[in-house]
Amino acid sequence: MHIGFIGLGSMGRALARNLIKAGHDVSAWNRSALEPEAAHGITIVDGPEEAFQAEVVFTMLSDDAAIRGVVLEGALLDGARAGLIHVVTSTISIAFAEELAARHDEAGIGFVSAPVLGRPDVAARGELNVLVGGKADAVAAVEPLLAVLGRKVWQLGEIPAQANAAKIAANMMIAMAIEAMAEGVVLTESVGLGRARFFEMILGTLFAGRAYESYSAQITEGAFQPGFKARLGLKDLRLATEAGSATGRSLPMLDAVRERLSEAVSAGLGERDWSVMADVTMSGGDPSPIPAATKEKHP
Repeated sequence: MHIGFIGLGSMGRALARNLIKAGHDVSAWNRSALEPEAAHGITIVDGPEEAFQAEVVFTMLSDDAAIRGVVLEGALLDGARAGLIHVVTSTISIAFAEELAARHDEAGIGFVSAPVLGRPDVAARGELNVLVGGKADAVAAVEPLLAVLGRKVWQLGEIPAQANAAKIAANMMIAMAIEAMAEGVVLTESVGLGRARFFEMILGTLFAGRAYESYSAQITEGAFQPGFKARLGLKDLRLATEAGSATGRSLPMLDAVRERLSEAVSAGLGERDWSVMADVTMSGGDPSPIPAATKEKHP
């Protein structure tokens, strides 16, 4: 199948390469120039409009504004190939997902929301969980492609925004789990119980699960090497806050973890993994310096 792809960050590259490995022809465009190593194995096209001439186009862009700027303000729907299905794998707001669904309907273009659960290393292995919302015919047409990207495709309903609500809620709950582990460490380390021993007990009894396993390791090591950057996590908690406000209901735990993550980003830790918010809690608001050996090199 001829597939278009827009957005070749660490997640996007992993998705595009897995589609290529599965035998598909992928024409991709990125908003910024790519290093040759990053583009290796991917056919790069001159503009996003070329990607919208495929049978299916995926976008993995950072947020609502990026998708709006490229797709809507770029009028890509007006010149898209007839019969095209657009799959948005980004974490976007519920309101914007609803707007995208309406705009695609007006243009006669298929639209599927398919945000993913998993970090770039999980994406590279094709082991993501793919959360899917969209009309049944459009979902059926792209499901074989989504199966290439994930170990499970979760069909959540015919309204695209249902998948986006599920993704935002899941990320909110991960942030709550990170803060819960950090506060547990504050209590247990106060009497000399090491965090590694504490987490071994917790994972072996009450809290076995991928989020606890992954982020307890980050907290124990204390390096907070980025898998999901704190500034992007803060964006997702903002989306959760907006969605919560629209319901007219109070979400006090969300308010607390958003404030904690905001403190981490304000302290200059926005490029670290979002579990660095735990360090803010464990240090009493004075995060420890990141060891030199673990710092990323930036050009």
